[in-house]
Amino acid sequence: MISTLFSDPILFVLLAFSIVTAISIHEFAHAKVADILGDPTPELQGRVTLDPRAHLDFYGSIFLLLVGFGWGKPVQFDPYNLRNPRRDAALISIAGPASNFILALLSSVLLWLFTFVTVPVISTIGFIILPPLIMMNVLLGVFNLVPIHPLDGFKIVGGILTDEQAAEWYKLERYGLLFLMMLIIPFGGSSMLHSVISPILNFLNNILIP
Repeated sequence: MISTLFSDPILFVLLAFSIVTAISIHEFAHAKVADILGDPTPELQGRVTLDPRAHLDFYGSIFLLLVGFGWGKPVQFDPYNLRNPRRDAALISIAGPASNFILALLSSVLLWLFTFVTVPVISTIGFIILPPLIMMNVLLGVFNLVPIHPLDGFKIVGGILTDEQAAEWYKLERYGLLFLMMLIIPFGGSSMLHSVISPILNFLNNILIP
């Protein structure tokens, strides 16, 4: 991504804005739902906010600039403060991707409205800003649904399993980073993760972006 700064500064700014917005809404949603479900931890840590400074991880941002892959600061919550720890953890986890899909949908509606706007300046600005925002939110939402720890999909799956199944499922948590690295590292020019989620991303983006 850093190369874009020198080759196309405007595109770099648009991508940076879209990434920061997507990460901020994602982490805020985690924190807000945890707060609603009775855990004060995110509030005490200053995470129930849309302020990007509360959600951006320093090293995750550096990696994003250098290699195009990064992460935000994970929202911490205490399961002992939750009425139903496994179910509520799943609800907290699904809130992040859901917020990204909602923002992408709202941006898409606005973008479609811009196709009927007769003021060229307004519609042009909309078609410059909104498509990257939609694509980044779709990417973050779909990626985090992959059922591998530490992604949100892992706890979402854990929340819908029976107690016995969940006990076996959570034994895989210790291997999560290994599995994730195997999916992300490219082999033969493309990663396994890219091959799996690219059709989904293309399908959703083709629907949401006029």
